[in-house]
Amino acid sequence: TACGAGAEHRGDLAVGDRCAACNRAGCLRPDIVWFGEVPKHLDRIEAMLADSDLFVAAGTSGTVHPAAGFVAYARRRGIRTCALNLEPSGNADLFEETRTGPASRTVPDFFDALTA
Repeated sequence: TACGAGAEHRGDLAVGDRCAACNRAGCLRPDIVWFGEVPKHLDRIEAMLADSDLFVAAGTSGTVHPAAGFVAYARRRGIRTCALNLEPSGNADLFEETRTGPASRTVPDFFDALTA
């Protein structure tokens, strides 16, 4: 977080780990979106959604924005939508199709059906 550089890091992060770019310790974090943060590249995400014919959300509560709004954006554009979750999400009513169960089963089954 000190210099904004990104690098692959294998293993657990520790306070003493140093940034490969600036050598500062104590400033590494995983490249994920935490609650309250805005995802990177929202304009790119919207452009990719606009050019899609299928939107699939897997393993989400469906309640954290802006990501929870992607399904509504997809629906407005006439894109097919499917949710793959352990249980129905908070915005399950926005999806055309919902498949529930463990991801180890629902994700492969869904993609097998797509390619059949």
